Amino acid sequence: MLDRVFLKSCLLLIALLSLPGLAMAAGKCERLVATGHPDYPPFSWRDPQNPQRLIGAQADLLEHLGKELGVRIEMLYNRSWDKAQEEVRSGRIDLLAGAALTLVDLEAMDYVYPPIFSRAKVVWVRRLASFPYIEWADLRERRGAMASSDFAPAFDEFAKANLSLEQGASLTQLFQKLMLGEVDYVLHEREPGQALAYTLGLQDDLLALSPPISSEGLYLSLSHNSACNDPWLRGQLAKKMTELAAAGLPEDLLQRNLLRWKEQRLRPASASNQ
Repeated sequence: MLDRVFLKSCLLLIALLSLPGLAMAAGKCERLVATGHPDYPPFSWRDPQNPQRLIGAQADLLEHLGKELGVRIEMLYNRSWDKAQEEVRSGRIDLLAGAALTLVDLEAMDYVYPPIFSRAKVVWVRRLASFPYIEWADLRERRGAMASSDFAPAFDEFAKANLSLEQGASLTQLFQKLMLGEVDYVLHEREPGQALAYTLGLQDDLLALSPPISSEGLYLSLSHNSACNDPWLRGQLAKKMTELAAAGLPEDLLQRNLLRWKEQRLRPASASNQ
């Protein structure tokens, strides 16, 4: 009789723990540590008020996610993007914000769908010297430049066969060349380009043309080696990201952090250290 009562008690406990709200909540982490690119405004950059953490659109989104899930999420600074990826792959840090989808990282991380942001690579021109642009072929016979060749393979093939593109200079140097009329356009990401334009005081002089040359998702990824990586967390992150993307929050945060970046550039150095 006692064995039968004990068996019934065990079955009841298992049934209770199988309920969605109880099973995973009992074992979920109360704190998650995230990281991202240390110099990638408006997505993420080092906090001048607290150099050990990152701020930006990705940090704001993670803070919002944490509040929704009842989990504290901290976004910490790492000295480089490579170091940030290494820390997440090892499991020393739980989450990576702003990860592009790669086969290598699929072996070390679970990607959360949908992507938190998208990285659009666009044609930058002088506002007063713009030209009609609808497709890649419109760039033929014009002088172009780019700071890196990290574009979609199809565009790389097209550019190699059809375009004359200067490479090797920094984006700051290329924007200066663009303003001097030494090149007709510069290829670079849209939002980081806007952030640099604010830094250089060129936000009213430069224009990003549409459509983008290429675009790819930037994901939130969870380390396979994180002690917090469980079905409850993965499912809740995906659910909340879907809701927030549908509500337009990521785009709002990008625009808000572009303004934040601009204000930081305009603020005197003494004020930012107070």
